[in-house]
Amino acid sequence: MASDMNDYFNKKKSEGGAKKSSGGSGGGGNIPQMPKMPDFGAKSGVIYFIIAVVVMLVLAKPFTIIEEGQRGILSTNGKYQDQALLPGLHFIIPVIQKVYVVDTKVRIINYASRIETNSNASGIKSKPAVTVLDKRSLPVSIELTVQYRLNAEFAAQTISNWGFSWEDKIINPVVRDVVRNVIGKYDAEALTQMRNDLGSEIQAGIEKSVSEQTNSPVILESVQLRDIVLPTKVKEQIEAVQIAKQAVQKAEQDVQRVKQEALKRAAEARGVAEQARIEAKGKADAVTIQADAKAKANILISKSLTPRLLQLEQLKVQGKFNEALSVNRDAKIFLTPGGSTPNIWVDTKNARQRTTAK
Repeated sequence: MASDMNDYFNKKKSEGGAKKSSGGSGGGGNIPQMPKMPDFGAKSGVIYFIIAVVVMLVLAKPFTIIEEGQRGILSTNGKYQDQALLPGLHFIIPVIQKVYVVDTKVRIINYASRIETNSNASGIKSKPAVTVLDKRSLPVSIELTVQYRLNAEFAAQTISNWGFSWEDKIINPVVRDVVRNVIGKYDAEALTQMRNDLGSEIQAGIEKSVSEQTNSPVILESVQLRDIVLPTKVKEQIEAVQIAKQAVQKAEQDVQRVKQEALKRAAEARGVAEQARIEAKGKADAVTIQADAKAKANILISKSLTPRLLQLEQLKVQGKFNEALSVNRDAKIFLTPGGSTPNIWVDTKNARQRTTAK
């Protein structure tokens, strides 16, 4: 019985091994084989070496491209080259040489109490407002915008001397130092009235400090004074003074208006008086002219009365009397006192009828 059992297990074991061998041979037929490398004959080794070198050069990227508005700082074994690389294509030695690209376009730093929305934009930085003390040691915050750019001519020397954080080492300290010196000379109340002068003085101070650096590392474009934030108490005092000044100005304007109205009324009164005087003078002149004309007329008439003319007039009147007497013999004749020629007669028949001879 034991021998039978051993024969059974040996048979199973041999069958299992046969299955494994048959299965292994079948599975081995499905495994993909590696492509065979082309055979270049005796020169295969040289060709493979050249191909490997080309692939390594491509992966190592032995060239760099500098764009417009940038400069390249070439480092050879850790030593910077004196002259920066100009825009264009430049070849370098991989591993040994490396190019650091720096931006030479205009950059901006905003010193403000609140962070600008575009502070993360390329070339724009935001920093806290410059807080300084005025002449009386009162805190004043100055908000301004500084525009500058890296001097492309000395870009390599600037990076070599100041490093890639040259902005924080050159611009920021100079701006804060100049603002502190300028604002410290004046009282806080006077700052808002000197806004333009302060802006010009701050810009001149920053330009002078930057230009004094070796090789002029930075070119300053402009400095714009944006705001002057005063202490609350100073603001209240200035507002009170402004309100008082406005009240005084209003009072002065009221006084000037009253004066103008008084002058206007006086001018109108003088105009009315002058008009009355002119009218009276005109009337007087008219009477004088009329009297002079009449006097001259009388003179002319008196000169024209000759004895013969008077006799002629007497005869004419006498003829009229004769005609009247022929109609009414009761008529009364009155003679002019001192003269012999009658000039009035009255018809006694009709008292209402009167005739005057001239």
